[in-house]
Amino acid sequence: MTLHQINSRQPGPFRPLAGLPLPASKSLTLGLLVGSRGFFPGHLAEQGRSEMIAALEAEGIEVVIPDSAASKYGAIESRDEAKLCAALFREHRDRIAGIVVSLPNFGDERGVAETLRLAGLNVPVLVQAFPDTPDQMGITHRRDAFCGKMSVCNVLRQYGIQYSLTRRHTDHPDSDTFRTDLRAFAATCRVVKGLRSVRIGAIGARPGAFKTVRYSEKILEAAGIAVEPVDLSEILGRVARTADDDATVQAKLAAIHSYVTTAGIPAESLLRMAKLGAVIDGWMREEDVTVSAVQCWTAMEEYFGVVPCTIMSMMSNDLLPSACEVDVCGTLSMYALTLAADSPSALLDWNNNYGDDPNKAVCFHCSNLPKHFFESAKMDYQEIIASTVGRENTYGTIVGKVRQGPMTFARFSTDDRAGRIRGYVGDGRFTNDPLKTFGGAGVVEIPRLQELLRYICEQGFEHHVAANFSTVADVLHEATTRYLGWDVLWHR
Repeated sequence: MTLHQINSRQPGPFRPLAGLPLPASKSLTLGLLVGSRGFFPGHLAEQGRSEMIAALEAEGIEVVIPDSAASKYGAIESRDEAKLCAALFREHRDRIAGIVVSLPNFGDERGVAETLRLAGLNVPVLVQAFPDTPDQMGITHRRDAFCGKMSVCNVLRQYGIQYSLTRRHTDHPDSDTFRTDLRAFAATCRVVKGLRSVRIGAIGARPGAFKTVRYSEKILEAAGIAVEPVDLSEILGRVARTADDDATVQAKLAAIHSYVTTAGIPAESLLRMAKLGAVIDGWMREEDVTVSAVQCWTAMEEYFGVVPCTIMSMMSNDLLPSACEVDVCGTLSMYALTLAADSPSALLDWNNNYGDDPNKAVCFHCSNLPKHFFESAKMDYQEIIASTVGRENTYGTIVGKVRQGPMTFARFSTDDRAGRIRGYVGDGRFTNDPLKTFGGAGVVEIPRLQELLRYICEQGFEHHVAANFSTVADVLHEATTRYLGWDVLWHR
């Protein structure tokens, strides 16, 4: 695939992770649909059902499946069995994040497709088929799931039901390759479910000079993404009415001290940060807001006397991403990465070249990066803004050198002219190359970086990019293109 191609939204092969292993799923519920066909050995369906349930539960996944006595061999073939399974899935629609279709034998493509159509959950679907064993190809043990999987996929395509595929055409639930596939699919389910219901808190107005972070609330809303704005004056007004000895303030102050080194930071500045953090926490709970984007300069410094970076860093480190400069789509990009990898994400600038190496660059912010990103971190003042508003008004940045490790980058934006959400994703790494600067910064190495930078400029993407210590570009591409219908480039 060339850099400028955008993958089709039609079903196709799902390429699981080749890099870092994903964590076991946390509190994820999947529906399980076991297919069977009467011409083929029913005992294989019965046994396969048990083996697949065991594999899912071993990954920490809760399974929704009809009782084994409710259908022949505990599998789905007939119209009545499809209706029964679909009804159960609908009953648990608020919990089910995806569906695994398992074929221990050839399976019945009608039963599979009808179940998914009648359930109407519109969630990711993973199609798996059991492998045959060469010395067990007689009538009592021959599966033919190799062939049946093609029939199931053919009919799902006819029905317009999107689906993902395992890396190997047939694979046993106990294999390492399937477990990797399953974790990647679970990550895809987390991303799809999370992005379809995320509520982003926009705290304050974007800096006047930053037209690059403008976005369309209406396009996001059409995708199920809500933006809840609040004026910065309301937040600061609540801060002014909050007592220094308020329990939430003191708890936040203690959390700040335990989060990062605060040596040399005035006590008054730390207290202001704590009050700001307590108020933002309270507002987000009131509005049921998931993540946030904050007006970080220069009104905050001029009229309140600190930068909000520490509070934002702490939220991002707790898997509640917070982007600076009211970059709402930057927050969305961070959250997608956090959902996929189940680890903290940061928002960075594509900021500098790194010497003459065409595949390396400096990614920087001033900074609100989560401490998860640093070799070591400390609290300091914001050197850029200090030149205009005074050092005493800019304490609260989290600074240090970004540690080395694999990284996934992502950027999603609203294309207002085309009325769509678009973006790009890819994998690279943070290096251990020397770097002496202020703020939070690291050197990244990305294959064919110059082509990516040209694409960013040609397509008019923002200078902000989200990053995560993971290898999940394939998960993000699968979730956003196949199931959310966004136009996303996978740079590889």
